[in-house]
Amino acid sequence: MSETQEILPGARVLLTGASGLLGRSVAKGLVELGYRVTTLQRSASEVDGATDVRGSLNDPDAVAAAVNGQDAVIHMAAKVSVSGRREDFERVNVEGTRAIFDAAEAAGVRRVLHVSSPSTAHAGSSLVGEGAGPADPERAEGHYAQTKAAAELLAEDRARTAFDGAGMDVLIIRPHLVWGPGDTQLTTRIVDRARSGRMPILGSGAALVDTLYIDNAVDAFVAGLRRLPLIAGQRLVLTNGEPRPIGELIMGIAAAGGAPRPRLRIPPGVAKVLGLAVEKIWALGEHEDEPPMTKFLAEQLSTAHWFDQRETRTALDWEPAVSIDEGLERLAAHVRTTGSV
Repeated sequence: MSETQEILPGARVLLTGASGLLGRSVAKGLVELGYRVTTLQRSASEVDGATDVRGSLNDPDAVAAAVNGQDAVIHMAAKVSVSGRREDFERVNVEGTRAIFDAAEAAGVRRVLHVSSPSTAHAGSSLVGEGAGPADPERAEGHYAQTKAAAELLAEDRARTAFDGAGMDVLIIRPHLVWGPGDTQLTTRIVDRARSGRMPILGSGAALVDTLYIDNAVDAFVAGLRRLPLIAGQRLVLTNGEPRPIGELIMGIAAAGGAPRPRLRIPPGVAKVLGLAVEKIWALGEHEDEPPMTKFLAEQLSTAHWFDQRETRTALDWEPAVSIDEGLERLAAHVRTTGSV
């Protein structure tokens, strides 16, 4: 295939989920490069130069309006949490994905970058140098991972069957543990819990885990969009490619955020039992905050999960520009300058 098949600046791109750090950062990066970006989410994207469509993935009119006239779609919106009602995850992660693909087919949009998660293929055991295995809703842990796995299978099915069997160009990217300034999913939680003495290190903290610094994530997603027609049909796990002991990572992020290094240590088996108990308590009522521990979280904090990045880097023609150490320095500088994570 020739390079003219790449999706180049000037193309019209819809991005769902631009109210979160990753989506907003990718949208900004695309605008800066000259892509014509539309965003779809409930709140304002705050991305200068992008056209916002305000609405839900479960609002057919809003989805149709956002998708119409686009050259490609980056579907990033999702319900991300370690707790909550199953039906809420189903509505956003599965039915929302179905709505995007239905609208894309109706509008004649044949190129979709579907954002998934490595947890779709993680059954709780260690992942050591793995590739992007098939999504498995039956074995995935928790409502989030299970529904994201189902959504990924839906995306792969549409890649084969859309447009009366002609199919779509669909690329699946699974970013792993994105962090950096402004991140409320991982970075802020580690720093806040470390400040209050509630951020545990499970066991020795030696399990190797890879993460993804936000600036690298943006560059990789831009590369994925650009090369989508050339590499469609692939599943790619996306990380910095620098596995570190989980305890070292947690302490590094806490310190960069101005918090004391965590000293609380809990045996992994005890954490899993506590996590199951907390899940049952949380299920009894409505909670605005995340539970302090769940079985899934205990597994994530005590098992290795890092991935072979050779296929990803070759497919995207990309390498991370910011190391973990430099990312920690940037986070610390941001906190010193702004006073917040």
